[in-house]
Amino acid sequence: MQTRVLVAYATRYGSTQEIAEVIVATLRESGLEVDIEPAKEVKALEGYTAVVLGAPIYMLRWHKEAKSFLSRYREALMKRPVAVFALGPFYDEEEEWKEVRAQLDKELEKFPWLTPVAIEIFGGKYDEEKLRFPDNILVRLPGSPLHNMPAIDIRDWDAIRDWASKLVAQFQPALAH
Repeated sequence: MQTRVLVAYATRYGSTQEIAEVIVATLRESGLEVDIEPAKEVKALEGYTAVVLGAPIYMLRWHKEAKSFLSRYREALMKRPVAVFALGPFYDEEEEWKEVRAQLDKELEKFPWLTPVAIEIFGGKYDEEKLRFPDNILVRLPGSPLHNMPAIDIRDWDAIRDWASKLVAQFQPALAH
């Protein structure tokens, strides 16, 4: 059976989609057949042998479309290897990475049936100029943790490609059963 992977993502401002596209390119370079789709637009998982799901941790919560995807496709996902990634930290500080990982773990605990073959956190991207209502209003409030924060992008493209290339081997053994 040909390995056919779906990379589904949820995004608010496009940075998760950009990471998903790099994961797709890396998986394709390894010879896998890969489709990419926003999680909310996925209609079925038939025909896919593995799934990668990615979404940002936003305001201490994993994007609702990722959680909805897991709920909607519970039965199908229990029969396939699933890899999960999240975007989170804006600063490359150990404590912030741990906090984001703890938040993702907390969100994934809501899906005890899910046993991902891989879970990863990638650095995030923030640019106040790209924000839309109501986010653009909320960040201007003095109490906002993003108030007066400069634009930043700590996504590590080499780490993303490395993680994606390791998925190939993780998907293959799981598919042999």
